Amino acid sequence: MTPSKKPEFSVSDRVKEALAVTLRGCEELIPQDDWLKKLARSEATGSPLRIKLGLDPTAPDIHIGHTVVLNKMRQLQDLGHTVIFLIGDFTTLIGDPSGRNTTRPPLTREQIEVNAQTYYRQASMVLDPSKTEIRYNSEWGDSLGSRGMIELAAKYTVARMMERNDFHDRFHAGTSISVHEFLYPLMQGYDSVALKSDLELGGTDQKFNLLMGRHLQSEYGQEPQCILTMPLLEGLDGVEKMSKSKNNYIGISEDANTMFAKVLSISDVLMWRWYTLLSFQSESDIAKLRAEVLAGRNPKEAKVALAKEITARFHNAAAADAAEQDFINRSKGGIPDDIAEISLSLGEGGAAVGIGTLLKSVGLAASSGEGHRLIDGGGVRVDSSVVSDKGLKLSAGTYVLQVGKRKFARVTLA
Repeated sequence: MTPSKKPEFSVSDRVKEALAVTLRGCEELIPQDDWLKKLARSEATGSPLRIKLGLDPTAPDIHIGHTVVLNKMRQLQDLGHTVIFLIGDFTTLIGDPSGRNTTRPPLTREQIEVNAQTYYRQASMVLDPSKTEIRYNSEWGDSLGSRGMIELAAKYTVARMMERNDFHDRFHAGTSISVHEFLYPLMQGYDSVALKSDLELGGTDQKFNLLMGRHLQSEYGQEPQCILTMPLLEGLDGVEKMSKSKNNYIGISEDANTMFAKVLSISDVLMWRWYTLLSFQSESDIAKLRAEVLAGRNPKEAKVALAKEITARFHNAAAADAAEQDFINRSKGGIPDDIAEISLSLGEGGAAVGIGTLLKSVGLAASSGEGHRLIDGGGVRVDSSVVSDKGLKLSAGTYVLQVGKRKFARVTLA
């Protein structure tokens, strides 16, 4: 991040602390000086700032990758600011083209309503519901009308719109772009006008849309919002963005035992990235823990602490303790620190691979037949669960394979 110039106003220790909370783990804060001014003004007047997060309910479930932004919202909420959880029921009817190379088909109103209810119920596991303002952008989207939409569209140029990477790439590739897709960033930006937001959060893939909010607020005579982009969380494999399609995710509605075991399966390197983006521990406490590990403390102890924190957040402390004990009981010592890391290609078409063949390929069995015999004897585990089906096939994703008590491999199939 480019260092900000020295502000032309006094900054209290409380404002400095708020800035540090804002910047923790973020990708960009634009512009930082404006955010400092807003924080200082809020402290002087006692008026909380309005922090906006918009989510389109395009799918019913949230994984912990989605909670990176929600965690930041909770941190700002705990500082006393107003958190606005905006459900994009109107914009979902358009379909967000961000990062896509084809037009995305819109959902039905019924699908949107079901997904929206599930979204907020799951988001409430992170946010404080009693301090969260819930809004739907259909409140102003439906009433904008044809005249209002034309007036809104007149406030941005096609040339600027085509600077957006996905539109630019699709245009030059000869891939179709529907006119209605231009309305999405305009409507997301107009959300900021309707809500008079001071700060909008989003993933790095949302930067264009977030900047649109600043532009339109200026067009409508409002003070422009600041924008805060958060990085996309790497999944269990430590390489790809967390995604259900890549099977490298942890769903926040998964049972406690599965959640705990999946966190323990990540690499020691990825663990610190997750601490920064997912833990509610202070940066100083995390730095102290990391120094202890560098000085010789077993990194597994730090990983267990992270697994328990995440599991307790979405379940409770008792469930996290029980998950830890269950993991110990089932794996008889857990996953060793020096586990082999192996990547294999699924080949053309990405066909799933049989468990027997996989055990042979990674050196955990001399042959597929031996792998099947080990399964018959109950000696094979995948992600700490005993394999009983010799016909099991594994698709793309990252898995911890175990044979007996001492043979392990973390295998990434792609």
